[in-house]
Amino acid sequence: MRGRRSIACIAHNPMQAPPSPTPPSGTPTGGPAPRPPGAGARRPIIPAIVQQHAEEASFLRELRTRLVRAPHVGLLQLGRLDERIEAHLDGLRVAGDDGTARLLTLLDDAGTGVVFALAVRALETRDAALLERLLALVPALADDDAGWRGLTSALGWVPATTLQGVVTRLLTAAAPHARAAGLVACRLHRVDPGQALARAIADPAPRVRGEALRCASAVGRLDMLGAAKAAIADGDPATVFEAAWAAVLLGERGAAWQVLAHAAQHSAPAQAARALMLAMAAAQPDEASDLARRLSAAAQGTQAAPRAWSRMLDALGLLGDARFVPWLVDRMADPRLARRAGQAWCWITGADLAADDLEARSAPERAPQPSDDPDDEEVAIDDDEDLPWPDPARVAAWWERHASAMPASGRLFAGAPFGREVAHRVLADGTQRMRAHAALLLAVLQPGTPLFAVAAPAPRQRQWLRDEGAGR
Repeated sequence: MRGRRSIACIAHNPMQAPPSPTPPSGTPTGGPAPRPPGAGARRPIIPAIVQQHAEEASFLRELRTRLVRAPHVGLLQLGRLDERIEAHLDGLRVAGDDGTARLLTLLDDAGTGVVFALAVRALETRDAALLERLLALVPALADDDAGWRGLTSALGWVPATTLQGVVTRLLTAAAPHARAAGLVACRLHRVDPGQALARAIADPAPRVRGEALRCASAVGRLDMLGAAKAAIADGDPATVFEAAWAAVLLGERGAAWQVLAHAAQHSAPAQAARALMLAMAAAQPDEASDLARRLSAAAQGTQAAPRAWSRMLDALGLLGDARFVPWLVDRMADPRLARRAGQAWCWITGADLAADDLEARSAPERAPQPSDDPDDEEVAIDDDEDLPWPDPARVAAWWERHASAMPASGRLFAGAPFGREVAHRVLADGTQRMRAHAALLLAVLQPGTPLFAVAAPAPRQRQWLRDEGAGR
């Protein structure tokens, strides 16, 4: 299958040292290539500068977590951020042991960024002891999800050559989170783990089973569809979700799709959003319409929470039915719904509120997010924070001018009929939220196609786009 590589690419020899440190085309570095240890004359270390590199690399990696899902960021902007991260990582490389030592001082308050930068250092310097320390530390952190995200993103950041020998040891490690990390490394590099995948799907640890299922769907292992469908009966809820996710990506549209549809309506926000995007991408038109209706009924209930309206508006955008465009324009007059309705309208029509001068001249007054109230339990940044405010009058006028050019029937995505052509276009030029949907659409249209990772380092994504463009 085009795009899938063997695990031999990154794990063929557990003891082999990495090749030349100059990475090949498509490495995840956005700036200069990593420097070989000891290259050049040793210069005096300036502690304040090294500290700045450590703090900035950590901070920017924390920022990247938000931007890879942002509605206003595309591959160009993501690439610029990756260049900045890489520049600070390069400063830590030049500092050598002093750079690692500075990062270690930040471990007391470790989050995604610190763990990420330290893991990159451990992988690049082949420091097995430091990597083992991080593998043991992450499960013990107060926010182990943030630590896990930092550790695994480092495995995805470094070039595949840097992981030679590392992945084999991770996949066969005694600690479950180490085995899971090995599977993540394969998934992020779109590398087939081979026979290790079947063993991992039956692993006693839920995290390993879940990561194995995600890996199976990401690399397009159609032979794992039966195992994924069977895992829907798993006793661990997180594993059930990953099993349904994998099965749908690998071509199943029955019980697995129903699991995702239920999660889109009833799960916590992050999982519900993920479930909704894949469920709508894989649904037949009548199934997609029915799910949108169910979410609409829930949003209009007397006890409906604001998030229910967000889910419903997202579902209409993903449904892509132009008949809802006037209704969405009407919702733009409500400050609580305006930006989400504007996003859904853009997903259907392909318009850009900023580029097409359809933004409101000023934003309405609203409460700050997160709230300044210490008693307010909602401390997360508003999902709509980066969305533009639409001007209903100008939006309506735009639609009046362009409606006749839209297809008269069928589902639309970015102003064009659902299909591979528009998905490829959005994947190259769209914003991160739209690119994520485009990647899913391509995978469900041709089960077995490796899932395009829109959170991968920008240079690697560009190389994938070039490779896939040449193969079409």
